[in-house]
Parts: sequence; C-alpha cells; structure tokens
Amino acid sequence: MNQPTLPRYDGLSRLLHWATAITVLIAFVLGPEHFGRLFRNGIDPATRIDVVWHESLGLLVFALTAVRLLWLTLRPAAPHIAMAAWMRKASTITHRVLWILLLLVPVTAIMALGSEAHPMTLLGGLRFEGFSAIAQWPIAETADWGDVHKVLADALVWIAGLHAAGAIYHGVALKDGVLASMLPIKGIR
Repeated sequence: MNQPTLPRYDGLSRLLHWATAITVLIAFVLGPEHFGRLFRNGIDPATRIDVVWHESLGLLVFALTAVRLLWLTLRPAAPHIAMAAWMRKASTITHRVLWILLLLVPVTAIMALGSEAHPMTLLGGLRFEGFSAIAQWPIAETADWGDVHKVLADALVWIAGLHAAGAIYHGVALKDGVLASMLPIKGIR
C-alpha cells in the first residue's frame, strides 16, 4: 500500500537548516572557556586552533543565517501541517527565538572582541583587527559581552535542543509529517 506523499520544505531550505544546525553545534563544542581571560593574559588567538575554528564557524553561522533569512523571503511556501493551535503557537515562538539568537550570538561575539580590542582570527590565517573602534561605543561598557555571548549561545543550544525534541515527538509519537518535512531524506514520517 502506498503512503501519501508528505509535504516537505524545499531542498535549499533543508540544506541551509541542517548546515546551520551542524555548524552551531560544532562551534558550541569548540567554544573554549574563558576566551577573555586568555586574551587578557596575552595569548594570541591565532595560536589556539579551537579559537580559530570557533570564530570561523561563528562567522559562518551568521552568513548562513543571513542567507536563510533572504531565502525565507523568496522560497516556495512552507509546508502546512495540521496541528493543535497551541503547538503552532509554540512552534512560531520557538522559531522566532532561534532566529533572534542565531543573529545575536555572532553579534555579541563581535561586541566581545571589539570591547576588549581583540582581533578576530579565522581559518586560512585571516585576521581582522578593525573591531577596536567598538571599544569607543557607549554600549561597549554596558555589559561583559563575552558573558552575554556565552549566555546567549547556551540559550541557543538549549532551545535548539527543545526544537529538536519537539520535531522528534512529532515524528515518533504523532507521525504527522513535521519531522519528515525537514529531514534531508524521504521515507521517514
């Protein structure tokens, strides 16, 4: 017996979603503790491969998010899957918070680097020193931007985990197609 075709997001939306999720996870795992302390003690970030990877992936997260937001305005309509009103509302809130965090986490990293006049060091030996002007901005001293970055990054990972748990619940318990709509392969409900 043939199963009905489930609605799915377009291929580019799925690709960007999973590329972002994987990049965020790797950047989070590689995010060394106490960057600020290392830098204040005179350690050059270019000498720490974890810092270089973390900063490179953070910039990639920002770029992927910008492309995703642009694609969101151009892509085919998202699949509509019937669900309870409270689930749709929870989904909308979760997605909005994730979008905000995907933008704010990299921005707060730049604020942290700039407020402490540290360079950004990327893969391939690219180094950006121009963030020191941020230290002169009035907002630079309103917070410890490294701490803000860490709190927001932690929140991003926790909320993404809840998002994943919700999708798995839809796929395993409800079998309503929500999970399948974003999976890179067909055949899973």
